[in-house]
Amino acid sequence: MDRTPADARSRSERSADSRALILDAAVDCLVELGYSGSSTVAIQTKAGVSRGRLLHHFPSRDELLVAAAQHLAAHRLAETERQAAELLAEQPEGRQRVDRCVELLWDTFREPPFWAAIELWTAARTNRSLARALHPQERRLRTSIRAVADRIWGPAVCAHPNYELLRETLFTSMRGAALPHAFDDRPHSTDPHLAVWKELAHRLLFAE
Repeated sequence: MDRTPADARSRSERSADSRALILDAAVDCLVELGYSGSSTVAIQTKAGVSRGRLLHHFPSRDELLVAAAQHLAAHRLAETERQAAELLAEQPEGRQRVDRCVELLWDTFREPPFWAAIELWTAARTNRSLARALHPQERRLRTSIRAVADRIWGPAVCAHPNYELLRETLFTSMRGAALPHAFDDRPHSTDPHLAVWKELAHRLLFAE
């Protein structure tokens, strides 16, 4: 029997829905159970899909976990940019806007995509197949992160000769400073590094 366009579209939509369920479940498993606990069985159970459906989309566990982390990171980047546009819309250029940008960037290092990435980075140190799957995706994601950061800071700051130094220093420093929060239950918003990063930004962008 011939399939109508509506049938084909329905199949396509169902496939996309099941793929999204699998990706979301994989991220949840990474954050809740860690890399070692994120088995395909655990992911399949959380997603509520059949074994065949999971393997149809993702034959490899490592490819699934990498795709899941990148999927959520891309979604959160878009959401961060949207929130930043709203929060900074009425904020004039100057020190207060710079402080707000630093706070917004630091907030991203407590989100599930960051902790999912940490699980994968740690496991990739001794898992060569995971490392091979992770490297190209991480390079693409890093490019996207830089682009979003540039749009958050705005053209005036991006044009400053010290901007790239500031952007890269903040990124690497925030990534390192966030790691103790995995086991040290203290408020993210009162981390002492926050004042240091703001002062660094002021010195690099506003020094005479």
